[in-house]
Amino acid sequence: MSPAPYAVRVSAPAAKVLDSLPEHAVDTLWDILAAAAADPWGFRRFDTDDEGEDVRYAAVSQLSVTFWVNRHLRSLTVLNIVWLG
Repeated sequence: MSPAPYAVRVSAPAAKVLDSLPEHAVDTLWDILAAAAADPWGFRRFDTDDEGEDVRYAAVSQLSVTFWVNRHLRSLTVLNIVWLG
């Protein structure tokens, strides 16, 4: 049995961006976050020069998401959303 997915939280600055996204970008964002919640380390590190591995980056087409993995609370916090649309 696989472990439960991580919970997803959205920071206040990221929530402002989320509110302004077109519907198809929101759908893509939640697809990315569902994959990240199932396997947070399946995405590349945000800064490969940084020793920390808990800030991750995912990009699909014109949408990118930076999130922090909180191992102790089994949650992801979306730090930043960029939409180049």
